[in-house]
Amino acid sequence: MKKKTWLTIIMIVALIASGLIIINFDKTKPNYANIKQIVNDYSTGKITNESASITSQQLIVTKNNGKKTTFELPENEFFVSIAPYIETTHPCAIHSLTGCRGELIDNEFDIQIKDDNGQVIKNEKIKSQSNGFIDLWLPRDQTYHITIKYDGKKVESQISTFKEDNTCITTMQLEETI
Repeated sequence: MKKKTWLTIIMIVALIASGLIIINFDKTKPNYANIKQIVNDYSTGKITNESASITSQQLIVTKNNGKKTTFELPENEFFVSIAPYIETTHPCAIHSLTGCRGELIDNEFDIQIKDDNGQVIKNEKIKSQSNGFIDLWLPRDQTYHITIKYDGKKVESQISTFKEDNTCITTMQLEETI
C-alpha cells in the first residue's frame, strides 16, 4: 500500500509541476508591444552585443555564443524595412536589424502608403535611422503602393505583406522629379 501511495504522490507532484511550467511559460511570453520595442532596440543600435534578423513571421536573435532565440511576430502586422537610395544599395530579402546598412542615414522623407483600394495608410514625414533604413509595421496580407520623396527626388513602388514576402526593401532608387 505504501508503494501505491508514493506513486500517487509522485504523479500528483509531476502534474502540478508540469502545470506550473506551462503557467510560467505563458507568463514569460513577450507581448507584441514588447516585440516591437525589441525590434526597435536592435534596429536603432541600442542592443549591440547580439545579432538579429527578421522574417515575415519571426524575430531571430543570435547571441554571441551562437544560441538562437525566436519570437513570433504579431498575426495582423507585418514588419518591413526600406532603404531608399540614390547611388548605393545592396541585395537583400530578410532584413538584418544589426547588419543591413542603407545609404541615406538620418534623413527625413515624405512617405505615402496606399492600399489596393487607394485608401491612404500613411502620409507623413519619417526620418531614416542611423542604419539608413525606415522601419514600418503594416497590416498583413495586402499589397501597397508606396511613394517616397526626398530632396527633389521621388520613387514609387509596390510592396506586399504576405507570409513569404521580403522584410528588407533595398530596390527603391530615388530619381529626380520632372
